[in-house]
Amino acid sequence: MTINGRVSFWYGGDLPAPRPALLGPRRADVAIVGAGYTGLWTAYYLKKARPDLDVVVLERRFAGYGASGRNGGWLTNTITGGRDGYVRTHGRAVVGRFQTLMNEAVDEVIAVAAAEGIDADIAKGGELTVARTPAQLTRLHALAAAEAAWPEGGSVLLDAAATRARLDVAGALGALHHPHAARVQPARLVRGLAAAVERLGVPIYEGTAVREIRPHLARTDAGDVEADVVVRATEGFTADLPGLHRLWLPMNSSMIATEPLPPEVWERLGWAGRDVVADMAHVYMYAQRTADDRIALGGRGVPYRYGSRTGADGATPERTGAVLLAILEDMFPAARGAAVDHVWSGVLGVPRDWRATVGLDPASGLAWAGGYVGTGVTTTNLAARTLRDLILGEDTELVRMPWVGRRARRWEVEPLRWLAVRAVYGAYRAADRAEARGTARTAVAARVADVVAGR
Repeated sequence: MTINGRVSFWYGGDLPAPRPALLGPRRADVAIVGAGYTGLWTAYYLKKARPDLDVVVLERRFAGYGASGRNGGWLTNTITGGRDGYVRTHGRAVVGRFQTLMNEAVDEVIAVAAAEGIDADIAKGGELTVARTPAQLTRLHALAAAEAAWPEGGSVLLDAAATRARLDVAGALGALHHPHAARVQPARLVRGLAAAVERLGVPIYEGTAVREIRPHLARTDAGDVEADVVVRATEGFTADLPGLHRLWLPMNSSMIATEPLPPEVWERLGWAGRDVVADMAHVYMYAQRTADDRIALGGRGVPYRYGSRTGADGATPERTGAVLLAILEDMFPAARGAAVDHVWSGVLGVPRDWRATVGLDPASGLAWAGGYVGTGVTTTNLAARTLRDLILGEDTELVRMPWVGRRARRWEVEPLRWLAVRAVYGAYRAADRAEARGTARTAVAARVADVVAGR
């Protein structure tokens, strides 16, 4: 029987026991709103640097309830929104260093997990992006040519035979591989990080909804938390806060996890390197081989709900699970007939220009990080160390990276927002269908959708 929702497969049906809620007004040096990766990493690094700081974390549900406990488990080096725009504003050298910092953030997460005794099933096998149609292969070659100008990224172009040697994806024509990525069990990582934060003396108040963030103040039903700095670490749930409804669009992503697959399936598929895997489709998929030999695969499903609604507990339409299963069986025929044990969904934050941001306004004491567009497992770590330096007033290279202090324009009002997202993803799906018929050029519908989306 397939489990639908219940937050995600990664919790195995065993949601954590709730921590105590905030019981009344409180004063702190730093109040962090949101107990996902961003909030927890920020608390971790602040307390490591300044053990005397009074840091508190406020969480509406439980630590890891949002994207941090539902994602695809990709610990990878992607700069959200790409590098080219930053080159125009900050120059090649700065952006090259930014990429190196993202590479190093992958290893930083792995190192902290080891140091804190967090068993998160981490396997660093790199990232494999596969092309399966002539149009996808054209885009892959263009991507490989662009990546060749960035040796910091470490990407290597593979032909069809070399791709199959790593992983037997049906119809693979080629792939791009880079080494700066690891598979991770995301809920184990976030739960272990929460425990590490508590060991440092940081209280995590769960079941404590922050209704409003104001200068030096987080307002909850239990009372106000006053702080020198208030960190907004709410990612896909940012739209729920007053005044921030149009800041970041809450984009839905859905996943399925199969039953454990037998050895003979893995003998046919390969995947011995435990790479995380994606494709070059416009409505792309992402997948990993789990530690217990399942395939966990995700994609967009229903990308956006009218009015920036975020749903509850990961419940997913049946048709979305069926679409994801069809993708899995098409790409990995050896797994056909495998049962799907779990289907779930979550939301991620998407700025209007599709670029993440981190910053601090010293006058108001309001700090923020997010808008990761699905790349947050690694990016949250670098964002948190950047927030640490900003909050502590440290003049480091982190605070001079091009994403610091950026502010994107807001999303359009409804119904324009809903109509635009539906149109964009409808165009992307139409483009994927057209390209599946064999054209070597990217479908016009996808080019138009890219312009409308602002990508």
